[in-house]
Amino acid sequence: MTITEIDERNATGSLHGLRVLDFSTTIAGPHCTRMLADLGAEVIKVEPTDGETMRIRPPVRNGCSSLFGQLNAGKKSLVLDLKTPEAIEVVHRLVKGADILVENFRPGVMLRLKLDYASLRPLNPKLVYCSISGYGQTGPSAALPAYAPVIHAASGYDIAHLAYQPGRNRPDYCGIYHADVLTGVYAFGAISAALYQRSLTGAGQHIDVSMLESMLTLTPTEVQAAQFELPPPSRPMFGPVETADGYVMVAIASEKTFQGLVRAAGRPEWISDFRFAKYADRRRHWNELMDGVESWSRTVTTERCLADLSEHGVPCSAYRTVAEAMEDPQLVHRGALAEVEDGGGSFKVVNLPFRMSGARVSAGKRAPALGEHTRAVLGEAGFSQHQMAAISEKSPPA
Repeated sequence: MTITEIDERNATGSLHGLRVLDFSTTIAGPHCTRMLADLGAEVIKVEPTDGETMRIRPPVRNGCSSLFGQLNAGKKSLVLDLKTPEAIEVVHRLVKGADILVENFRPGVMLRLKLDYASLRPLNPKLVYCSISGYGQTGPSAALPAYAPVIHAASGYDIAHLAYQPGRNRPDYCGIYHADVLTGVYAFGAISAALYQRSLTGAGQHIDVSMLESMLTLTPTEVQAAQFELPPPSRPMFGPVETADGYVMVAIASEKTFQGLVRAAGRPEWISDFRFAKYADRRRHWNELMDGVESWSRTVTTERCLADLSEHGVPCSAYRTVAEAMEDPQLVHRGALAEVEDGGGSFKVVNLPFRMSGARVSAGKRAPALGEHTRAVLGEAGFSQHQMAAISEKSPPA
């Protein structure tokens, strides 16, 4: 079943009818709220007069960032200058009809604006209010500025990753922001749980999501190894295996896959070899095992290596670029990429990685221009033309 077939059969998403006020910026919060939008929620992105910071991040075409578009497809854009009392009045009125509010300012910012949970709860006791921050809303580190690379370092993730790079002692540079995407997904899950609880109790609540704690969940083995002795293998157990023309990744995580590997390598006798027969012995002699495997893999092409490994049921893959991965026939079959438009043209974004048999799951068709929906949202909230003009004068779209 492909996403296209599902969409044709189901008119709405599972969150259809919910309204989200999105005060978030950069990646973590917008990733969370785009997930909500992909499932049918109406997401109103509240932006400052000069626009959210990601609007200028490359690739930029005709003044429009496709990266911003990937994170904000399917949302509405409302421009407000939150330093003005008129804008705060707009937010108060919108909160009364909202289901969810998401923000990722540094702790204390929403309190100073009187838009914190305690201030807004009397206006709407059913509001699910989600705060995303580097270290959490309270505690000795709460006020520290935090971006994903800082959190990677603070969580121990970078040093844990370094331990799997033999012969190296300098941490890697960071270009892929795991903490942002991961925290956005945890926020989405927490919001979903709070909505279910609200369906039982009728009450909303405040959700406090920490990037630091989110990153710790990526290191379950290391969390246990920090408490109990865990002798490392002779070399990292998952890494590139060299072929005649490149490298492949092989994952040996069971007796069956170990046996398939040594058979593919033409060494079935290693199944009973005292160095490799048991898992504990294999860990101690992993270097010898993989050296033996590479004495075979270096004689064959990557294509041949993958074919032989797959024939023996060994999980494996060539190392691909993102562009190559996007062309994978499996992703095409799944409808994993959606076409989105903005003022710069069209581009592809990644759909959510799950499908639902009873609901639509797909990215919105457009990324909003700055302030595109300001007057429409204000009109729906009951503001008069005169009031809208006054608010727009204080919060002019860029």
